[in-house]
Order: sequence, then structure tokens, then C-alpha cells
Amino acid sequence: MMVGLQDFFTLSLSIIIGSLPFIVLGTVLSVVIQNYVPQDKLLRFLPKNSFLRRIVLSFMGILLPVCECGNIPLARGLMIRGVSPADATVFLLAAPIVNPITIITTYQVFHFSDGILIARILGGFLIAHIIAVILTWQKQQSRLLTKEMNYSCNHSHEHKEKENKLSVSLKDFSSEFMKMFKPLVVGAMIAGLIQVLVPKDILSSVGRDPVISIIVMLVLACVVSICSTVDSFFALAFSNTFSSGAITAFLLAGPLVDIRMISMLKTTYTTRTITLIVISVLMLSFIIGEVVNLLG
Repeated sequence: MMVGLQDFFTLSLSIIIGSLPFIVLGTVLSVVIQNYVPQDKLLRFLPKNSFLRRIVLSFMGILLPVCECGNIPLARGLMIRGVSPADATVFLLAAPIVNPITIITTYQVFHFSDGILIARILGGFLIAHIIAVILTWQKQQSRLLTKEMNYSCNHSHEHKEKENKLSVSLKDFSSEFMKMFKPLVVGAMIAGLIQVLVPKDILSSVGRDPVISIIVMLVLACVVSICSTVDSFFALAFSNTFSSGAITAFLLAGPLVDIRMISMLKTTYTTRTITLIVISVLMLSFIIGEVVNLLG
């Protein structure tokens, strides 16, 4: 009992501690975008063509190597500065995977074996853009967001001109950080609890089935809540027992729809939008995983 409780606290704290620097960095970047980047210049920088605009946003992860925890406040900052929710979601979903640190660590672990690295990069890019297209079907983009987030987008700069910018920035940092930190703690505790309760030998027994293995790894991806920059090292432990497609599906879905990420998405998106994103990510990750298995 005591060992299980100790493992629970260790796992939960490791998730929180590992995520914290990226939340801080993402929040700082968000505050900079909100208070120091003029809206007209930000929108002028982005192409007017919707396809090209999303391409640019999806590759911003290369210039801003923040993991998924830090991407949420950064995506919020983009929306507050006038980027549509659908377009900001492209950045949110693509950035953790096209992140150069993620690419390097994935290469260090898997190199080019079984196409896992290539499938992760292309698959992550594809998933982000497909979901963005789905979200554009909602003509009133405000319906994708919570009431609080819509208020932030509509009133973010009221009265700010009269205040000291540094003071406003510190207030915004405190507000954004707490919005991210609270759900992070809840998500980390849930992930830690499930990791302690689910025996690992059960996972290994189904690892070689081409379909079930993908489903199991997708469930694991939702539970484990490991940063995209280091999740390859965790996945390596399963590479001898699970199919390449299952490992790929885990690396695609994990950074986007794990428990920690979902709990943090609630600060910005409605439950309906989150459900749509989660189902889409899982379905597309499953399909890409099956393609990797077939080609392998």
C-alpha cells in the first residue's frame, strides 16, 4: 500500500515538475504576444490564404520549441490577438510534434527504423490540418471557445492602454499561469493514479496484435501524460513487445489528448470542441498506426 502511494506521488510530481518549465515559457511567450506584439503586425505576418496561413502556424513550433503544456497559453495568446480558433488549433496540435527537440529525441531513440520518425512528423502535421479543417465548418468560431475565453478575446485590451505595460504583463502572467497550473495538477494526479493501478504485464500480453496493440497504446497515451520531448524514451520500453504502428500511434496521440492536456484544454475550448478534437486525434492516430503496420 505504502509503495503504491509513494509511486503515485512520485509519478504525479514528475509529470508536474517536467511540465512546469514549459508552462512558464509558454505563458511568457503568450504575455509577450498579448502585450507587446501589435495585432495588425501579427496578422500582417500571417498569409491571407487560409491554407498557407495554417502551414506557417503549424511550423511555428520549430521557432518556438515549447512542449504541449506551454503551447496552450501560447495558442490562447494567438487567439486573443485575433487568430481564429481553428487556425490557432493548427499550431496547438502541430507544434509539439514538429518541435525540433521532439524530432531529435525521437531520432535518437528510433533513428529511421520502421518509419516511426517519419510517420510521427508527417502524421502530426496531417492530424493538425485535418482537425483545423473540421473546426472551420463551425462558421461562428466563438462557439468553439468557452465563455471566459471569448471574453478574454473580446476585452483583452480594454483599459490596458492606461496602465503600465509591465504591471499588466505581470497580472496577465499570473492569471494565465494559474489557469494552466491548476488543471495540470489535476491531470497529473489522475495520470499517476491510473499508472499505479494498471499492471504493466497486461499491456505486454496484447502488444503484438496489430489492432489491439494500437488501441492499448492509444489508451496508454491518454493516461501516461509524458511531455512530447521525452515520450520517445518511454515508448522505447514497449518497442520489443508492441508493433511499430502502436508505437507511432502512441507518439502521435500522447502529446495531444492525454489526461493532462485535456484538463488544460478545458481552460479554452468547450466540452463539445474538446470531444471533437479528442475523437479525431484518436481515430486519425489509429489509422496512421495501421498504415505503418501494413507498410512495415
